[in-house]
Amino acid sequence: MKLRLLLLSLVTFYAMTANVMAAEPLIIMETSKGNITIELNDAMAPVTCENFRKYVQDGFFDGLIFHRVIPGFMIQGGGFEPGMKKKRTRDPIINEADNGLKNRRGTLSMARTADINSATAQFFLNVNDNRSLDHTAMTQSGYGYAVFGRVVDGMDVADAIVKVPRGKRGMYGDVPREDVLILKMYEKK
Repeated sequence: MKLRLLLLSLVTFYAMTANVMAAEPLIIMETSKGNITIELNDAMAPVTCENFRKYVQDGFFDGLIFHRVIPGFMIQGGGFEPGMKKKRTRDPIINEADNGLKNRRGTLSMARTADINSATAQFFLNVNDNRSLDHTAMTQSGYGYAVFGRVVDGMDVADAIVKVPRGKRGMYGDVPREDVLILKMYEKK
């Protein structure tokens, strides 16, 4: 892990000092509440960004819902179709939460289970600074959630989503009473 961090640091340093870091393509997330524009951070979370971008290119997110919405915390999507039908994903990826990026308002992070390396397609958008989700140690309790992008336009849409009425659906809590859809997600080049 230390070698990976050193390599990431060197790549980032070189890109910034040599001024060769090209602007990353943006991801447009069209939702039933409006559009959110996301900038991925390939330099700091290359595995996560590649995984997310592949799901975007495959049209995986199109028609899914935001299935978990918690005011003052985050909005989560990328895993369920309307009716809380779970969508099948590819295999999990490694957790890049140790990349130095923080779970601040407007950042995009990978959702996961208690297994550190269990993230697949589910993501969440922080609507608040969530320091408790940051990487603090190479332990089960301190590993954190991998930040891999940030909202560059459309935080007002995220704020509108987090205000929708919520309830329980089956065993799931904090589910919007009316579906909030990801209509389409694509890369803007």
